Amino acid sequence: MNVQVGDIIKLENNQFVTADLLLLSSSEPLNLVYVETAELDGETNLKVKQALTVTGELGDNINALAGFNGEVRCEPPNNRLDKFKGTLTLNEQTYSLDNDKVLLRGCTLRNTEWCFGLVVFGGPDTKLMQNSGKTMFKRTSIDHLMNVLVLCIFGFLATMCSILAIGNAIWEVREGSVFTAFLPREEGIDASLSAFLSFWSYIIILNTVVPISLYVSVEIIRLGNSFFIDWDRKMYYPKNDTPAQARTTTLNEELGQIKYIFSDKTGTLTQNIMTFNKSSINGKAYGELFDFSGQRVEITEKTDKVDFTWNQLADPKFIFHDHSLVETVREGNPEAQDFFRLLALCHTVMPEEKEEGELHYQAQSPDEGALVTAARNFGFVFRSRTPETITAVEMGKTVTYELLAVLDFNNVRKRMSVIVRNPEGKLTLYCKGADTIIYERLHPSCNKLMEVTTGHLNEYAGDGLRTLVLAYKNLDERYMEEWKQRHHEASTAMDEREEKLDQLYEEIEKDLMLLGATAVEDKLQDGVPQTIEQLAKADIKIWVLTGDKQETAENIGYSCNMLREEMKEIFIVAANTVEGVKEELQDARRKMCPGAPEQPTVSKTRSGLFWLEKTETVQDEKVDGQYGLIINGHSLAFALEKGLELELLRTACMCQTVICCRVTPLQKAQVVQLVKKYKQAVTLAIGDGANDVSMIKAAHIGVGISGQEGMQAVLSSDYSFAQFRYLQRLLLVHGRWSYLRMCKFLQYFFYKNFTFTFVHFWYAFFCGFSAQTVYDEWFITLYNLIYTALPVLGMSLFDQDVNDRWSFQYPQLYSPGPLNLYFNKKAFVRCMMHSCYSSLILFFIPWAAMYDTVRDDGKDIADYQSFALLAQTCLLVVMNIQLCLDTHYWTAVNQFFVWGSLAAYFAITFTMYSNGMFFIFTSSFPFVGTARNSLNQPNVWLTIFLTALLCILPVVAFRFILIQLRPTINDKGYGDLVTSRKYLMKRPMRSRPALFAETDSSLVQNQPQNYRNIAEEPAEPQRL
Repeated sequence: MNVQVGDIIKLENNQFVTADLLLLSSSEPLNLVYVETAELDGETNLKVKQALTVTGELGDNINALAGFNGEVRCEPPNNRLDKFKGTLTLNEQTYSLDNDKVLLRGCTLRNTEWCFGLVVFGGPDTKLMQNSGKTMFKRTSIDHLMNVLVLCIFGFLATMCSILAIGNAIWEVREGSVFTAFLPREEGIDASLSAFLSFWSYIIILNTVVPISLYVSVEIIRLGNSFFIDWDRKMYYPKNDTPAQARTTTLNEELGQIKYIFSDKTGTLTQNIMTFNKSSINGKAYGELFDFSGQRVEITEKTDKVDFTWNQLADPKFIFHDHSLVETVREGNPEAQDFFRLLALCHTVMPEEKEEGELHYQAQSPDEGALVTAARNFGFVFRSRTPETITAVEMGKTVTYELLAVLDFNNVRKRMSVIVRNPEGKLTLYCKGADTIIYERLHPSCNKLMEVTTGHLNEYAGDGLRTLVLAYKNLDERYMEEWKQRHHEASTAMDEREEKLDQLYEEIEKDLMLLGATAVEDKLQDGVPQTIEQLAKADIKIWVLTGDKQETAENIGYSCNMLREEMKEIFIVAANTVEGVKEELQDARRKMCPGAPEQPTVSKTRSGLFWLEKTETVQDEKVDGQYGLIINGHSLAFALEKGLELELLRTACMCQTVICCRVTPLQKAQVVQLVKKYKQAVTLAIGDGANDVSMIKAAHIGVGISGQEGMQAVLSSDYSFAQFRYLQRLLLVHGRWSYLRMCKFLQYFFYKNFTFTFVHFWYAFFCGFSAQTVYDEWFITLYNLIYTALPVLGMSLFDQDVNDRWSFQYPQLYSPGPLNLYFNKKAFVRCMMHSCYSSLILFFIPWAAMYDTVRDDGKDIADYQSFALLAQTCLLVVMNIQLCLDTHYWTAVNQFFVWGSLAAYFAITFTMYSNGMFFIFTSSFPFVGTARNSLNQPNVWLTIFLTALLCILPVVAFRFILIQLRPTINDKGYGDLVTSRKYLMKRPMRSRPALFAETDSSLVQNQPQNYRNIAEEPAEPQRL
């Protein structure tokens, strides 16, 4: 069906919304509809939309809908999913339209029999299509390095071929002319043309130096390691039936190179399950218990709980321990009742009542749901709402308030207000928000109460609780009428609507009267302190980027071991000017590193493909001791400016822990980008909410936690799991193993291919540079395809230097990854030198052994075919022994692949060199009888043994000497493991029958013994 703007569409339950619609009417009371927005933001909890009352009257009357004659004016198509700005003009009346009146394409209608909507945007103009932009493709540092190395290999190949082509020209001039007597050249052929053709012939022969199959093998290894993450039962969270998930297969090895972790706090370090814990009402604190002597009593599971059975609508799951608060409310204390009345009215929660008395709240945030539930239990039950009213049950009495205006919460305002009229006609504004924001708008008469409440807030923040301040204001009827008229004009304005509304909100939200404050507890997830401690030992720096206030974030930092008492100093940056922030950052830097230069050391280099990419790197500076840094959001905004960002980066990177408070989602992404740009280090961002998406996308690796804030972070991430504690297993085990396996694979892959190719290069000097291959053509075909493919894949999929338990026991083993020690340009050059040495041995030892040699029976075996067979057998044996040296962890699969590849080689060789194959395919298998004639000679096997010994012995000696003279941190760690008793597998000793039954024998007492016949002892039953 061709849907066009202006059409009216009927949707039924569980149908997809096909265009952006203005909701006109629905089957539900109050014109409500329930939609699932998983396709848009990944959140599976139902959202509530509500039509205008004036259009809701149309119902499902087709004639009335067909005669609908209204005009919609709205913003142009854009990608803002959370905002819609427009007006509806109907019957000469103008109505404001916002996001709550619109159904977006991609939503699914739920729990609603039917609804009608007017098409506002269709096709590519819908917000869903406007959001379908290009996604950044993340590549690992090893990928970038491999691209550069492949270019270098192409240049190296051209150089080798040029050398051999020049050699061919010289040989043709000096030696080739001698052969023209019986091998005359064709007309027009000379030495220069021969050299040109030789160049391209060697390009074909030596092309094995170019790792064509490398990328395929790398993807197979990455896919296998991704499956290991998906299958890891130790990262499975049974409570929510949530396994770990590798949502990409291209970044596994980079998990072993993380240097900086950027973490959200709420829902990531904490559970994001909010419980109403404490409150301050009119200067009195509630929520704590004290004994008769005034000492605080610790609250445990055995502590007596408040009985809410007097309230029939109370939530049975709600737990509170301070009986005095219930008594205060039930006694009719006006401040306490206003406190909970505010919590019952000032929110955006939608109620569901499936059965009488069974209320279920649909809250957009867990803390808002916790506050409304608290008000419900203390006698102020939010029951229902319409666009114009809010109904509550106050101490058993149903009260309906007229809702005049809702002043929405956003990240800039950091507060929310409602204006209501009670049944007696009294107008009141109720407001809740962040303490700093509300305090600025309080009436001067509240100063004394504000001081007392601030003391309580500091205590709550010290306990790691999330706090909100509550205030109210009585309004004048005449002023309200005038303000409401201006509010209607602003809300229906098409230009600068937000600015006009903000101005109106600022005007009315002043001279507020303070009621008190709430404290909601968000407990740490299990294992968070241990995880952070392990990651810190692995020399990974952790930055927390949170929207919470400074005191709360600081307390959480201590409770999860990010901030520790043994730190020398914790710096707090909270200035309100650029100069103040700069001075505080510089003072902190000078204390940490007094001898450091005032200007940061920035090294400029070129990197990337063809070295076209310019990079700037701020060098790390050594600091004696550990420090922490806490910076506020407004200070961070100044610090991220162009002239100050390097000072911020320099100071922050000297600290082991950085906590940024009151930050916006954009600032989170800016901090990550700053570290990526100037540190050239691998970064990881982890979060659980939609506000973390920008940070997750900005980092090299994004990790999403499937928690209480929906699935948007998970859908934007590269890896996901249910609990923060699984991060240490992802990095210290899977990440380290993946990086180790990939680096081993690359070193071995380049080694085997370079060695294979260099033998051709040396052979060229003995065959007149004629582009003759040193191996059988079938061996060349099967070398990378069968003989060496599976053994290296087995090592790259299953190898472990130590098991997962010891990876946790010694997190320092992770540190070589961020330093990129296992595979880099130096390692590549060493690999080439090793290949060059091995190829010299693999060519000249067989060549010298076969030169003018004879069989045991006197027949000559110094022919090309016998030499080729010997050279390729030596090569394959050496490659497998080298693989065995590089393998730390042997499995049945590794054994099968290694021995299977050798068995396959000999089986295929004897088959291809047999008489039968020669008779059937004479031209394809010319090496008839070579295998059985050569491999039955002792000197051939002795040559293979000597070649393998000369290739492997220097490698073993070099590694031994290197460990003794320049041991790495891993070598030291392995040494500790091997020499520790715990590392050795303790097997129960099998008990033997005692030789002497008497415990008081002379043998036991170390006295001269009189030996007896053993048969005299009673026989003990045999143990199996």
